[in-house]
Amino acid sequence: EIGDTISLEKETGSYNVSELMIKDKNIKETSIGQTVTIGRMKGNINLGNKIYKISSKKLNLIAHDSINGEHRKVPLNCTIKIKHNEPIQIRVTLSPSAFSLNNAQISNNERIECTFLLTVNEVEDNRYKCDLQVQSRRPVYNASYSTAMLNFRDTEFEFNYQEYEPLVYNENTLESNLTAVIDFYVYMILGLDFDSFSPEGGTVFFQKAEKIVAMGQSSMEIGWKAFESNRNRHALMSAFIEPRTALFRQLWYTYHRKGLDEMTVSADKGRAKITEAINQLKEVRSESSTSVVLPIFSDSKLDEVINIYSKAPQQEKEDIYKILIGIYPTENSRLKAIREESR
Repeated sequence: EIGDTISLEKETGSYNVSELMIKDKNIKETSIGQTVTIGRMKGNINLGNKIYKISSKKLNLIAHDSINGEHRKVPLNCTIKIKHNEPIQIRVTLSPSAFSLNNAQISNNERIECTFLLTVNEVEDNRYKCDLQVQSRRPVYNASYSTAMLNFRDTEFEFNYQEYEPLVYNENTLESNLTAVIDFYVYMILGLDFDSFSPEGGTVFFQKAEKIVAMGQSSMEIGWKAFESNRNRHALMSAFIEPRTALFRQLWYTYHRKGLDEMTVSADKGRAKITEAINQLKEVRSESSTSVVLPIFSDSKLDEVINIYSKAPQQEKEDIYKILIGIYPTENSRLKAIREESR
């Protein structure tokens, strides 16, 4: 198609297709089996050379429309107040001008609800040692209910801060560990939210989180290193970019968009999709039993799942209980509520 990018087997560069012809007639795109002439190209090109399509104009347009579609949201702008012996306040608001990808009009009910709860354990010479609880929610389609998306506790959070010190966001430089951690969780929140609306829709945000992790590793601050913990920031980010847990992102979409969002139309059909997602979660556990995505799901979704199946037929309750107890064998005290007969 005109606008596609191609490469040839004996050339090191790439070409943008600007002219396609069949005999002397110009065409906009080709079909399988057609013999065509690609015009306006120079180089070491010979008859019979293999041509490789490396990008598609059509797919690029689809991706662009998707990222600016009806579920497009903007990143979060955090105002933070930190004083010794006083509660730490983090006010999270939306900033329409803060992110260059945003071109959509955002209504109030589309805004991402999130909370950063910072507990200071120790302060010495402007050095803070803290625990951070990060929570986010998103509305369920056509309902007044919102569902928990992330409920994550970070116990490896230390930073230097002086009162009235400006907090500067810089995508390419780690200005301080405080801003880096806030930026990291903002991108994780956005990634999870977008993944729930379209398959792997949050990829661009997880990639940005990955970039922050890479910068954090060079800072020597705790919480960024690989293999230090299976629940630190590196482990959290890796879970959304590594192939072993790719299925989790698929089930995340199925659970929310095809399951929860359909419950108001048909509770049975929505619940069937949620069952499908939980079966996929079982596969994730088989592939990676120590992955952080398993507690991410249980911490944000387990109580919700119990409530969803409270009105299911008894056999369906027994079936989902068996699946979940296999995934979370230590959660029987919570999961047994699924098996209770409806009244």
